[in-house]
Amino acid sequence: MEQHASVLPEVVYESLRSSIIAQDVAPGSMVTESTVAARFGVARQTAKVAIERLVVEGLLRREKHKAARVPVLTAAEIADLYDSRAVVESAAVARLGGIPAAALAAHRALIGAGADFARHDIAFHRALVAGQSSSRLARMHALIMGEVELCIGQVQAARLLSANDVGDQHQGILDAVLAGDSDRAARLTSEHIAVSRDRLLAHAGS
Repeated sequence: MEQHASVLPEVVYESLRSSIIAQDVAPGSMVTESTVAARFGVARQTAKVAIERLVVEGLLRREKHKAARVPVLTAAEIADLYDSRAVVESAAVARLGGIPAAALAAHRALIGAGADFARHDIAFHRALVAGQSSSRLARMHALIMGEVELCIGQVQAARLLSANDVGDQHQGILDAVLAGDSDRAARLTSEHIAVSRDRLLAHAGS
């Protein structure tokens, strides 16, 4: 099995990452090297590599001398994440000179995704930020996106928004970018993020 060690950590990482975002591994769940190794039929070291990547990204948290867990985000953390995201993404969208091809592909995939839209929503926003010229904005975005993706997964799992809802909001952003209206694109981006934030906070408090 370990003869494919250069490939396996990436496969384990991607699959585990998708499971966490989809809430198949629920918030609060412990994720150990032994359970991941058993699930994927790989060595513990391979499992450790995948887990540590997810810890760095914020999709898992590990306290000293304890196993990693999927974070249970508080209302204050959710609000802070979405508000920080809105600052970075609206600034990034305002700098776009056109629509990145990867963002358009993600938008098209989302429209036909049905209930399973979170990964396309994530890809859309990552592509918009990656498509602008500031590497610093992209790095700031990357720092918070792991935890943001946990939130997007919760929005999907609780059916707080549909793919059509999200797609319509994305289309408005794309139309503003195409029209060269950077102020409107930035405003619509902030509003789009606020809708998701408010519905998730209401759900968390219910």
